[in-house]
Amino acid sequence: MKINENYSKLEGNYLFATVASKVNEFKATHKGKNIINMGIGDVTGPLCEAVIKNLNSAVLDMADAETFKGYGPYRGYNFLIEQIVELYNRRNISLIESEVFISDGAKSDCANILNIFGANQTVLIPDPVYPAYMDTNIMCGNKILFADATRSNKFLPLPNQNLNVDIIYICSPNNPTGATYNKNQLEKWVDYANEQDAIIIFDAAYKDFIEDENLPKSIFEVPKAKTCAIEICSFSKTAGFTGTRCGYTIIPKELTKCGVTLKDMWLRHQSSNYNGTSYIIQKGASAVFSQEGQQQIKETLNHYKENAQIMCKTMDEMGAFYTGGKNSPYLWFECFNSLNSWEFFDVMLNELNIVGTPGQGFGKNGKNFFRLTAFGTKENTQEAMNRIKQYF
Repeated sequence: MKINENYSKLEGNYLFATVASKVNEFKATHKGKNIINMGIGDVTGPLCEAVIKNLNSAVLDMADAETFKGYGPYRGYNFLIEQIVELYNRRNISLIESEVFISDGAKSDCANILNIFGANQTVLIPDPVYPAYMDTNIMCGNKILFADATRSNKFLPLPNQNLNVDIIYICSPNNPTGATYNKNQLEKWVDYANEQDAIIIFDAAYKDFIEDENLPKSIFEVPKAKTCAIEICSFSKTAGFTGTRCGYTIIPKELTKCGVTLKDMWLRHQSSNYNGTSYIIQKGASAVFSQEGQQQIKETLNHYKENAQIMCKTMDEMGAFYTGGKNSPYLWFECFNSLNSWEFFDVMLNELNIVGTPGQGFGKNGKNFFRLTAFGTKENTQEAMNRIKQYF
């Protein structure tokens, strides 16, 4: 009997678990402090009324033998898939139902998609970036190369033609930096992937925070992307599904490797390894696409966007270097007073009673940067920015 020895190569704790541990220790010895948490990227607003209405209706369906649902279709229910296809078609992106797969969120799909690729892949991951990308590839034993995202390239690295890779992770808008690729920049990645015969795994979890109409919300807005890209999306930040879990993955029919159509491979994977997202949750997600649902989630998104504007305004007034905040719920800024990110974390927690996320936890290029999120109340966001401005 053997275990997967690649797990020994992981950091001892997941980044956000370390942050939570430090915060809990502080709370235990500083009871009564007004701590503002702008660290982990979890939403705070409730599910909208249209979603709740559909969830309740689906629960009643499960209480009646005539409408009861057992195991669902492996790709997901057609009522939700058809709505996703229609959404993309309205954006002039042609999809068919068999290219869409419903899941329990972007995080698990970003990890599980590796199961359809061979062993010992060379994977290109931005630094800094969401730590789950790196962790899951370490677990698989893949070779990891980094695309350096730094202040000099505004945290939007472009392809290095001297690197030969098999899989490329792109998150736009990026977590943690909030930086968002324009179409011309994504075209360079698509051309590079096609030249390399590589696959782009494009994480579009934060696409609905993009307000600039010139910035793409989907990799498939780029010509030739269908021959090299898989797009993974989520309802978590769009509609507050962090606690209910629902997302979807798009694998175009044009995407083939070694004579095999990858969407067919993924269907085979899902039918063996996954029994599907629950009917109740999928019914709730379908309400997001209704006229009522679209208006209601827009109100919640606007609340978070307003928080991001407050954060950007403070950084502008302080003359700080930052990315994100615009077209993204994340603000990524250079630590004040020449502190490194964990030193800055301690000052923010102990002196200002604000929780953020140290950039070093996202990669070496985040050593002197810090991430704050807009997923709080307006009052807390304003108070936190006032504390930062007054202290620094």
